[in-house]
Amino acid sequence: MGASFALVAYRAGMEAKLLTVNLGRATPSAYTSAEGGTGIDKRPVDGPVAVAAPGPKGSGGSGLAGDAVVDLRHHGGDDQAVYAYAREDLDDWQRALGRELANGAFGENLTTSGLDVSGARIGERWRVGPELLLEVTSPRIPCRTFQGRLGERGWIKRFTEAAVPGAYLRVLEAGEIRAGDTVEVVHRPDHEVTLVMMFRALTTRRELLPLLLEAGAALPGEVREAAVKYRGRTGS
Repeated sequence: MGASFALVAYRAGMEAKLLTVNLGRATPSAYTSAEGGTGIDKRPVDGPVAVAAPGPKGSGGSGLAGDAVVDLRHHGGDDQAVYAYAREDLDDWQRALGRELANGAFGENLTTSGLDVSGARIGERWRVGPELLLEVTSPRIPCRTFQGRLGERGWIKRFTEAAVPGAYLRVLEAGEIRAGDTVEVVHRPDHEVTLVMMFRALTTRRELLPLLLEAGAALPGEVREAAVKYRGRTGS
């Protein structure tokens, strides 16, 4: 078990915090075949937002109250209950794309400041505000809906090459959160399996898949299955 870990910040001494909590409503989209459209258009909201933990034996239902998750075949579920993206990385994309990107532009529920989101390790735990406890599970894989949302040709390829995916998280302890809450990394595992490593393993560097097994029980089931299958096929 890793020791309690201080804040992972872009600059030494910078406090990690939640800039905005972003919720989306179901809207029609030509970029998805899911009935009901998509909930990717997320906007900052005022006041506290309740975040639920899974029901008994992981029966689902976790996530942010009032946030639409429409395409349940590819999104949502307890391992993708919350999506976080760093404002610093959005700023980098703003400069690269030459356009403004508001908080929530990538469909993230949490826009953070001071936290190296994509550098987080699988199983890393974040305390958001006084109540909510989240655990990092997996990176965001770009899809056609994401590309349509931004309206950028070749976006899937560009996002994949950049390998700054943001973090999906599961809810360990429910709680209310709001803009301005602190984000504290209260546990960082001893292994070296980061979101960036998993992202590359699942996209452009399949040979990395067996290394993901070092993350242990924190690894989502479908990712574990892919890693075991690859290891069995290649003997790596």
